[in-house]
Amino acid sequence: MAKILAVLETEHERLTSLDGQIGDGDLGITLIKAFRELDRTKDAWPDDVGMALMQGAGAVSKVSSSSFGTLLATSMMAAAKLTKGRTEVAWNEVPGFLDKAVEAMMARGKASLGDKTVMDAVSGAAKAGAGKDDPAELLAALRQGTDRAMAEFRDRPNKIGRARIFAERTIGMDDPGMVAFKVMIDAV
Repeated sequence: MAKILAVLETEHERLTSLDGQIGDGDLGITLIKAFRELDRTKDAWPDDVGMALMQGAGAVSKVSSSSFGTLLATSMMAAAKLTKGRTEVAWNEVPGFLDKAVEAMMARGKASLGDKTVMDAVSGAAKAGAGKDDPAELLAALRQGTDRAMAEFRDRPNKIGRARIFAERTIGMDDPGMVAFKVMIDAV
């Protein structure tokens, strides 16, 4: 979390600008507010990973009213359900958490894989990271999966959210949500 916050301190303006080209321009603002609040509240979280993730989701919801903030909180809640009652998780479980996050985001956001959203990047990362036990190998695979998804969708139009209004203009552009996920994965 601290590593992501540190990177967002310098990247949030770029994310906001990118989002402003095809959306409402609140992505970077949403993320910096969310991760500042996570950092501010983290010392009060319990040792139970699931309960800590639920408290983190509540913190994100409290400070961000954007759709990306909602999806981030939804993802945290999905992982919380898988980790409730546990004080640690193995690295090789991360791809499964990402898959559950995608399922939860699809249900909440009424989007599908293939719509050129953050979910496509998260799904790509999960697939690439499956079966990896070593943290360095897993993180490298998550980055590669994210990069592949971004390359795959770059020349497609966005099909959902405010960006769908500018569908043809989004061809050749990276989806801002995918870029945000990449920023977060690269920060770890």
